[in-house]
Amino acid sequence: MNLSGLKYLSRQGVHNLVKNRLMSVASVGVLTACLVITGIAALLSANVASFVDYLGAQNKVIVYLQLDATEEQAQAAYAEVKQIPNITEIKYTSKEDALNQTKEWISGYDSGAYAGVLDGYEGENNPLYASFAVTVTDLTQISTTVSQLSKVTSVDFVDSPSELASTLVALKQTVMVAGWGLVAVLALVAVVVISNTIRLTVFARRKEINIMKFVGATNSFIRMPFWIEGTLIGAISAVLAFGVVSGAYVWVLKLASTSGISWLQSIYFTFLPYNAVWMYLLGGFVGAGIVLGGIGSCLSIRKYLKV
Repeated sequence: MNLSGLKYLSRQGVHNLVKNRLMSVASVGVLTACLVITGIAALLSANVASFVDYLGAQNKVIVYLQLDATEEQAQAAYAEVKQIPNITEIKYTSKEDALNQTKEWISGYDSGAYAGVLDGYEGENNPLYASFAVTVTDLTQISTTVSQLSKVTSVDFVDSPSELASTLVALKQTVMVAGWGLVAVLALVAVVVISNTIRLTVFARRKEINIMKFVGATNSFIRMPFWIEGTLIGAISAVLAFGVVSGAYVWVLKLASTSGISWLQSIYFTFLPYNAVWMYLLGGFVGAGIVLGGIGSCLSIRKYLKV
């Protein structure tokens, strides 16, 4: 197809959009609403996943060494733990450090009334365990990781938040499944609405389409103006949806950072910053709008090309 033919077909697509402006506006409105809801669902899913990952990082696996483990044995155990996959961070606490931390905690309790309760438990009398605080990478693999940690030399027992980890993983998966399900439903609604809008134009020009087919016009030549109409509807909707969702997300971030609500401020730092998501939002909206508009236009004209 030469440049002049492409310009002609593009003008026809724009003409169809303007001619059926009431239905076009309705299609843009419905598709924009669908994209806005989809964008909100996507941002909610991403932020819930970020929050769950943060909670997972805070709930560390504690590996306790045997009471009589020496510093050499602790170093050997540390080397073994480092070789286990799915671990991002290891913090070692010696028996002495554990005792000092416990003393400090007791000294601050009840105005220091029990500050000396652990006096005399230093050295060989220390009843506390040396330990490793281990941060796992993937919560879904925590059971396997705990099993591997339990087999490390000089390890007595492992304390892990397995039940909490399972709950967090289930929450993350539920949000993701619900979000993708909502996206699928809204995409179907958008395709149906756009298809019905363009079908009016196709029906009004059905005789012209038949004549074009009889004189040798290709399907792609006939389909092009309607495809352009559909993608224009999708692109306009994408820009509008991006503006609405971006404005709403920036407002929520500002509200969370300045609000006096304590729980909202406490989780603000787990929110994804706007600079990290705007490109994905814009690309997703434009891509989804054009694809949905193109699919809707192709579905609306398909039966009229069978001559």
